[in-house]
Amino acid sequence: MEFLPAVIEAEYGGGYMIRLKFNDGVEETIDFAQWLEGPVFEPLKDVGYFQRFFLEGGTVTWPNGADIAPETLHELAKSRQAA
Repeated sequence: MEFLPAVIEAEYGGGYMIRLKFNDGVEETIDFAQWLEGPVFEPLKDVGYFQRFFLEGGTVTWPNGADIAPETLHELAKSRQAA
């Protein structure tokens, strides 16, 4: 069975930064600014709205339905730890 990463904790880190902890113990602060393009992500450019994130389906989600795939977040977190 292939490992499916899931975000199990998320803490706001200022600006567009969120500290993530995954179900395999990987922890990293991710800058979400790189994904704030396109209509669904437009509301997230307001930092007050950005801070309204919550966890659903193993990833970070916002009230308007915007989210980033947990696999994408996990891959970025792991690559930053390896650097």
